[in-house]
Amino acid sequence: MSKERARRRAERERQAAVLAAARAAEAERQERRDARRRALTSRLPKLPKRPTGALAQRRRRQNGALLAGLLAFNLLAWVFFGEWEIRLAAFVVSVLAAPVFHTMLFRRT
Repeated sequence: MSKERARRRAERERQAAVLAAARAAEAERQERRDARRRALTSRLPKLPKRPTGALAQRRRRQNGALLAGLLAFNLLAWVFFGEWEIRLAAFVVSVLAAPVFHTMLFRRT
């Protein structure tokens, strides 16, 4: 019986060693990947931190709503008008009118 237990223990230890070697290899690959990423990102300029306050969140929401509206307008112009000139004109008008719409829709009081 003790030979059987010793054989099972040796098998468990062998499997544990295989798993430990696999984990070590994966950790080494991850470390090399992280080192490459650090080397690359150290050369890039740092991006400024994004504002997180309530005013910044409201501004992002307003800009998103305006962008969604203009995108819907351009999509409808694309679907209903077949001529490229009209589609281009709709795009130009939406780009030029965006500040006006923003002022009209989201006026500060």
